[in-house]
Amino acid sequence: MGQKAIVETNGLCKSYGRQVAVNDLTFDVREGEVFGFLGPNGSGKTTTLLMLLGLTEPTKGWARVADFDPTKEAIKVKRIVGYIPENIGFYDDMNARENLKFIARLNNMPDSVSSAQIEEALESVGLKEEVEKKVGAYSRGMRQRLGIAEILIKEPSIAFLDEPTLGLDPEGTTRIVDYIRSLSRDKNITILLSSHDLKQVQKIADRIGIMINGRMVAVGPLEKLAKEKLGVDDKEISLDDVYMKYFQEVSA
Repeated sequence: MGQKAIVETNGLCKSYGRQVAVNDLTFDVREGEVFGFLGPNGSGKTTTLLMLLGLTEPTKGWARVADFDPTKEAIKVKRIVGYIPENIGFYDDMNARENLKFIARLNNMPDSVSSAQIEEALESVGLKEEVEKKVGAYSRGMRQRLGIAEILIKEPSIAFLDEPTLGLDPEGTTRIVDYIRSLSRDKNITILLSSHDLKQVQKIADRIGIMINGRMVAVGPLEKLAKEKLGVDDKEISLDDVYMKYFQEVSA
């Protein structure tokens, strides 16, 4: 993990009328790290991701993604960022290979280049046996794996993953977490991982950010947050314990 910030925000705010979704958000994600982005529903995590992708404009403040301004240079950001939303969308009447080929063409990849990458990606995520099945018949876990395959063929610098294990059984969750770890370690892709699955985040995150009521209330490695909030430096400390301590204090 490098020390260079590849994602930065400063005073980032987003309001919808009188409703403040993101309030004075300042943090960074460092090149090559897995950043666990935590918070309850409605805390502003997804809104933050949408601003970083240039899909919604901030009310105030600024963000940079690989030195690009998402508001003014959204196309450049999309070229270097892979994104798996909470409800990932594919064409249900196409099979996995057809979906990935379509996505590759959208990214200006000729078929002569993408074909081998598509087959390798499908093999990597364990979908070769299901490749002829229409994606509409895929389980949620299979669709999430297809999303990982999409990232593999795009080869982005950064991946934003919004609740990638939501609704999966334990086996499916473990598989997706292993794929995310592989993206980081083997492909050197910086990961910003938004999730409620704290046990899985603890396994792979280099640093944690906790967002509550639109504000980032804590950022750092788990050991640092545990020391600051619980007064312990036990490496066996649970992320659940640290998270709940911050949540209870802010909610009190």
